[in-house]
Amino acid sequence: MTFTKVYNEQMKQYGRTRETIMETIRICKDKNVLREYLQSREKEVVSIMLAMYDEKEILREYIEYEKYHAAQEATKKATKEAKENAIKMIKAGKLSIEDIPEFFTSLTQEDIKEIEKELMQTV
Repeated sequence: MTFTKVYNEQMKQYGRTRETIMETIRICKDKNVLREYLQSREKEVVSIMLAMYDEKEILREYIEYEKYHAAQEATKKATKEAKENAIKMIKAGKLSIEDIPEFFTSLTQEDIKEIEKELMQTV
C-alpha cells in the first residue's frame, strides 16, 4: 500500500512519466518499502510499469477514436435523414428550398445545394 501511495503522490507531481516510476522506486527504497525486491528487480518493475502506461494509453486512444467515429457516424446518419425529410417535404409541397435552413438547422449550405441538385435530377 505504501508503494501505491508514493506512486500516486509522484503521479500528481510528474504525471504519467518515466520520472514518476523512477522517483517512486527511489523513495520506496529510501523508506525501506520493498527495498530488497526493488533493488533486485528494478529494471523489471520499470518495464512492467511502463508497459502498463502504454497499455492504458493505447486503450484510452482507442476509446477516444471509437467515440469520435461513433459521433461522426451519428452525424452522417442524422444529416442523411434530414436531407431525405427535406426532399420529401419539398416534393409534397410543404416546404421550399429557401425554407430548409429555418426548419433543418443542422443542414449546411453544401447540404442544401446537394438537395437542389438531387431535386433537379428527378424533375
